[in-house]
Amino acid sequence: MDYRDWVRRSYLELVSSNHHSVQALSWRKLYLSRAKLKASSRTSALLSGFAMVAMVEVQLEMQYSYPRVLLVAFSVCTTVLVAVHLFALLISTCILPNVEAVSNIHNLNSVSESPHERMHYYIELAWGFSTALGILLFLAEVVLLCWIKFLPVDSGGAAATTTAPVAQDSGWLAALASTIIMVPVGVIFVVFTVHFYRSLVRHKTERHHQEIEELHKIKVQLDGHERALQSLH
Repeated sequence: MDYRDWVRRSYLELVSSNHHSVQALSWRKLYLSRAKLKASSRTSALLSGFAMVAMVEVQLEMQYSYPRVLLVAFSVCTTVLVAVHLFALLISTCILPNVEAVSNIHNLNSVSESPHERMHYYIELAWGFSTALGILLFLAEVVLLCWIKFLPVDSGGAAATTTAPVAQDSGWLAALASTIIMVPVGVIFVVFTVHFYRSLVRHKTERHHQEIEELHKIKVQLDGHERALQSLH
């Protein structure tokens, strides 16, 4: 092998390695999109089912006068919770089969047939609705459900009031205790979500900088090989 063949072979190997690295990045994005769609579909189906069961199985005391704000808040929270999760489930159900069909094909060039790049914003929307907004609404749903279930305990009748005056506010205290517990949990959830999102953005930024530096190094190497080929000709 002479010097010209060696330079040409090195040039082809460099181009092919660059092509395979780009293909690997595309496949990693495809697998990440598929994992997000699967996680959002499972979470949305689970939490929306729990919300529907809670709304159907809750037994309102007809002899107790519930606060109007509490009933309206429970109805609105349940409806928005189910709607958000069903929207995320709809996006996952529509996009996931197309991504699964491409991911099962053992061909490097088939990644371009997947719609995960074009539907990136919809995938992120489903992921955000299912994890961030959906779980936050579910926490609010648990608090409202505790108030609806425990408030009627205070109105146990005249006999219960005379025999057990200490337990008169037991339902109100139980609902308040659940609210006190759930408020710090919600704050921690929001802080963790913001911190995780910032860490993820920082990681993606660092990865983009590394990829730009690698592409710059590859460009310099390719320019050097092209100049070597031109000098040989």
